[in-house]
Amino acid sequence: MIQTTLDTRVRIRKIAALGLAAGLLLTGCGRDDAPSGATETGKAIADGAATGTINVWAQGGEATLLPELMKDFEAENPGVKVNVTAIPWDAAHNKYQTAIAGGTTPDLAQMGTTWMTDFSDAFDTKPAELDTSGFFASSVKSTELGGATLGVPWYVDTRVLYYRKDLAAQAGYPEFPTTWDGLTSMAKALKSQDGVKYPLQLPVSGADSFQSMLPFLWSNGAQFINEDNSKWTFDTPEIVEALKYYQGLFTDDLANRNPATGAGAGEAAFVNGEAPVLILGPSGLAQLNKAGGPGFEDKYMVAPFPKKVSGTSFIGGSDLVVFKDAKNRDGAWKLAQWLSKPEVQIKWYKASGSLPALESAWKDPALADDKKLAVFGEQLKDTNFPPTIPTWTEVAAAADTQLEQIVKAGKDPAVAMKELQATADSIGTGK
Repeated sequence: MIQTTLDTRVRIRKIAALGLAAGLLLTGCGRDDAPSGATETGKAIADGAATGTINVWAQGGEATLLPELMKDFEAENPGVKVNVTAIPWDAAHNKYQTAIAGGTTPDLAQMGTTWMTDFSDAFDTKPAELDTSGFFASSVKSTELGGATLGVPWYVDTRVLYYRKDLAAQAGYPEFPTTWDGLTSMAKALKSQDGVKYPLQLPVSGADSFQSMLPFLWSNGAQFINEDNSKWTFDTPEIVEALKYYQGLFTDDLANRNPATGAGAGEAAFVNGEAPVLILGPSGLAQLNKAGGPGFEDKYMVAPFPKKVSGTSFIGGSDLVVFKDAKNRDGAWKLAQWLSKPEVQIKWYKASGSLPALESAWKDPALADDKKLAVFGEQLKDTNFPPTIPTWTEVAAAADTQLEQIVKAGKDPAVAMKELQATADSIGTGK
């Protein structure tokens, strides 16, 4: 039972973007079927089994579980020893900065997808022997920077819509809508139900709020940077239209401009029915099951993003990177290659709850037969990621400010995006 599994396993998801995570995107990129733009390959790795000592840094719960998995790798490579060092997520960014500056990096590391840009100069280029064609394409994009592939996806995360299916059915929606118009209609129907205050829980303000609502832009066919990441394109009709739709959900009181932001507030509003639709990643399953108590998992379901032009969500997770200063570079890449095997990805999912980045792993019954997880698998086929360029963080912060003004002060989205375009142009793309 996935509830039990998720409740008892560690699941730390530095999604970068969502939160979310990987802040993911575009780079002109777009959909999950977009071709890879990276062409540079790294030095070939030596044939044969891995040998020597491989030092690995990992964050949070993954770090506590990884040593057990490493026993299998060591058994297959008798001449190798893997040392895993646990790094708390809240200290990891500074830890990597210090290690890179001092030349004391590990050989292999777990890297949040949104951090790839921050440390890309320190990463070794992926050797051609590591085939990434079987991974979700958007997850591979998070590893591609400056024309080179600087890592391999490890696990993925994406956002879907959680909804109270019991309340939705009472409102006349036994199935979740598949279009924007349908979402609006269902929200209005939910609004009329006893106990429902604001049907939709949506990002309003604060760090990463703009990044968290990117699925609405992408699903309207919008791109906010051009194909080669050389120019921002925030003031397009597609983005303005998407933001007007988003703003309208607040104007019509279908979403709360001033939601409670304390820990667990969103889950509580979902459980008590005041706000029965929210956007979360897979960790939301455990959070809501815990908040709702026994039997609550039967009262809600998850659904992919409703479509306008598409139904594109955000993809995040963690990548595996090898540092240029690695003492055992070949051993580290061989370990990354081993962690990319389907059977290892599935075993890691069963141990940690981390969703496989390898598409073929999703055929395993542990994932394919779970109705809620299967929705995440479908959503992962239509995902995107923010641009992997160094100025994205600064531009995204400016976008957070504009989004808050749109939602809370009623600012015209066209005016807001014109101002954001000017700000982004002044910051540049780093190219």
